[in-house]
Amino acid sequence: MTTARLLASAAEVFAERGFNGASIGMICERGGFTRGAFYSNFASKDELFFAMFEAHADVTLTRLRTALEHASGASDPLQHFASLASRQSDNDRQWFLISTEFTLYAIRNPAAAAALARKDEEVRQEIGRIFTELLAVAGREFVIDPALVGRFAVALREGGNAQAFVEPGSLDARLMERLMLPTVLDAFSRASPDSSSDSQRTDRQ
Repeated sequence: MTTARLLASAAEVFAERGFNGASIGMICERGGFTRGAFYSNFASKDELFFAMFEAHADVTLTRLRTALEHASGASDPLQHFASLASRQSDNDRQWFLISTEFTLYAIRNPAAAAALARKDEEVRQEIGRIFTELLAVAGREFVIDPALVGRFAVALREGGNAQAFVEPGSLDARLMERLMLPTVLDAFSRASPDSSSDSQRTDRQ
């Protein structure tokens, strides 16, 4: 419970003040904790952020896995997946502010950048595996590294969110994902040999 409350307090303070502007004291005050309670759970603000990162990544990957399950029985798996995967949550704006601030901090801090790159790569690899399974359902296979397509997907979502948060009411970030993600998946894949063989057998029958 203490860890969960610290994460919730930190999310509020980071979103309001920015990563650099938020102090450990502010986070503890927001959650009603002492510094001792903070340091018994986290060694630094960086470690706190990465706990938040992992929690957000778990939610994101669960959403993608759920979308994959529902897309498996659809007539157009890629489009159905994109429609479900592009759904926004109530804390998307908060997380966008937090992650963008930390990214800027990491660009100026090589140690933080290296740690963030490792975490990002783990998420991209899992996204790549989900996309690979999705293409298999559609009878297709990648012609490039699936993790690279994961980069495109992350860039698409983050770029769309950035524009939508700047232009609230005039831009639908979900629409951008629904339009572009199936196109990207299709462009960097081909019909799988097994799918072609199955189709030929069906034609002959």
